[in-house]
Amino acid sequence: MMRILVTGGAGFIGSHTVDRLLTNGHSVVALDDFNDYYDPSFKRRNIAGALKNPRFRLITGDVAHLDKVRNVFKKSKPDMIIHLAARAGVRASVRDPFLCQRVNVEGTLNVLECARESGVKKITFGSTSSVYGLNTKAPFSENDPVPNAVSPYAATKLAGEALCRSYGHLYGMDAAVLRFFSVYGPRGRPDMAIYHFTEQIMKGKPLSMFGDGSALRDYTYIDDIIQGITATLDRKFGFEIFNLGESETISLRDLIARIEEVLGKKAKIKRLPEQAGDMPKTFADISKARRMLGYHPQTKIAEGIPKFMEWFRNERGR
Repeated sequence: MMRILVTGGAGFIGSHTVDRLLTNGHSVVALDDFNDYYDPSFKRRNIAGALKNPRFRLITGDVAHLDKVRNVFKKSKPDMIIHLAARAGVRASVRDPFLCQRVNVEGTLNVLECARESGVKKITFGSTSSVYGLNTKAPFSENDPVPNAVSPYAATKLAGEALCRSYGHLYGMDAAVLRFFSVYGPRGRPDMAIYHFTEQIMKGKPLSMFGDGSALRDYTYIDDIIQGITATLDRKFGFEIFNLGESETISLRDLIARIEEVLGKKAKIKRLPEQAGDMPKTFADISKARRMLGYHPQTKIAEGIPKFMEWFRNERGR
């Protein structure tokens, strides 16, 4: 069993990762800054169960503060890092690119440098399908060139990937970069499409649909993402990039229709122009992850939406 540091450990993907690691017998330290991007009480609830486990420790702090990160490494002495802390959201990054850069680039550099100082040789880095930008070839492969990032968020994640590659080359650090494709499920962020649409329809409020509804997304259920993350723990790669998606797409229009069907209620749609930084399509080629990680996504969108709805009604839909 290992001592594992999970940055962003109280967030959506981070808290599920923490729970799975604890279930698998590892000792876990979570670092999270509980910022106000959305209601911090949601994150407190995400991590409440883990706080009861004697093999878990929660530290509040920002990865962009080098001294704080260095102190976390000194106290926790991790065997490996799962680096998920980030300022997420394409539109949020357009509004404040400086904050996005500070957390996603400087924060990643801080984590890598502290890992180097502490002799940690293994890191798993949470990246994003947004790095593919205006890529016209589909499905997206890890071997595709990625010069077409169309948001500061995507650009900062590409920078994080490059830093992981450079630290791997310079210091022999084993780095697995995971490009997540539109993750959804219990504990999801309120700004994410499936969560937001569900909430607005349930409350009878208009939901904003940017563009004509033809944009395609490869939605990936959280359990499948966690399976991919944990598969990196006991494998050595040197440096590798993996797509973690469902490898199926659904249009925005059809997604809304599926949510309407499950809720038994029609959406009040407010049509708006396409947003700067949005991608027309995401679609994951997951053959590499299948081959090297044993990644095998199980939950299709038709099953995942009802599972999410059940959680939402119980936890947030009151």
